[in-house]
Amino acid sequence: MAEANKPSQTFDCLAVTSVQVFPFKEGPLATVKAIATVVLNDQFMVRGLRVMNGSNGLFVSYPIDPFFKGDDFRTVCNPITRQLCEHIENCVLEKYQACIE
Repeated sequence: MAEANKPSQTFDCLAVTSVQVFPFKEGPLATVKAIATVVLNDQFMVRGLRVMNGSNGLFVSYPIDPFFKGDDFRTVCNPITRQLCEHIENCVLEKYQACIE
């Protein structure tokens, strides 16, 4: 199960307090390496984050709206500030690296 990742700092009162990562074995979707769940402030859960392997390395992708009919993808939720985005990505990628070692 997940271990709580206690943040070293908070961003506008939000911090990742728990991370769960579920790595995939090599399969047909080689770009998707894992699915993750994060909890913010022990109060708000975000499921369906994906650890992706892109041309510039690993990154975190947010859940998309499966019913959106536009040309692009539309995320269901995502951080607005760069600091929170980097904080979430760092927590998820650290947990992913720990899971695959």
